[in-house]
Amino acid sequence: MNSMTISRGLDAIGVMFARAKEDQRAAFMPYFPIGFPDYETSLDAIAAMAEQGVDGFEIGIPFSDPLADGPVIQEATQRALENGMTVRKCLQGVRSLRDKGVQQPMLMMGYVNPLLAYGIDQFVHDAKAAGADGLIVPDLPPEEAHLIADACAREGLALVFFLAPTSNTERIKLVSEQARGFIYVVSLTGVTGARSELPPELGAFIARLRAETNQPLVLGFGISSPEQARMMNGLVDGFIVGSALVKAGREGVATVKALTRSLRDSLNAPG
Repeated sequence: MNSMTISRGLDAIGVMFARAKEDQRAAFMPYFPIGFPDYETSLDAIAAMAEQGVDGFEIGIPFSDPLADGPVIQEATQRALENGMTVRKCLQGVRSLRDKGVQQPMLMMGYVNPLLAYGIDQFVHDAKAAGADGLIVPDLPPEEAHLIADACAREGLALVFFLAPTSNTERIKLVSEQARGFIYVVSLTGVTGARSELPPELGAFIARLRAETNQPLVLGFGISSPEQARMMNGLVDGFIVGSALVKAGREGVATVKALTRSLRDSLNAPG
């Protein structure tokens, strides 16, 4: 890998969105936890997704109390914990993925408590050293973010915050000021999980966010099919698929690869 031509951190995420915009499509970012169904298979699954031309990754750090995650991801991260996954092992996983040639931006998704136990400054430093480009911390309120935000700013890493349909204008402005890289847009209230259809008021919600912020918007919570993925083109700057891919992970790398390919192909312009 030629490090001279590959951006890292916030720059890499900016390049990711610029390339997708040039292709007139939304950026596709799979979520997958390190350690499910086991450590080596999780790395193989992520590497296989990278080969399918995804734009970036949300790399899950397993945690015992994942409040924002639905049953599929909760079960997977619990299994990963039983497999002995730790924050340190997840950092090793990111480093191994870089060694395998994965070049796409990788944002590590984890909850506050394990990061505090590791030490925030040390974690952010080690995450950058391993090859991560940013952090997604679902239970970090922007009002209390300075500790992690300062460390990320020093290392040039992204720090992503969440907005939901229930967010008021004041909250939208606060998150827009604090977020670095993009804003994670929750398509509905509740926990993650594949849904058969997306909420009808989603377009109005996105329009309300666009009126208040210039930050890239990445939609998550509920996207599971190529048809839904295609709907993201022209609506948001990117989208995350989690539960559907984790569910595929139960069946093995080939199933993850096939679903990733169908999702990625759906974004291509006809003809």
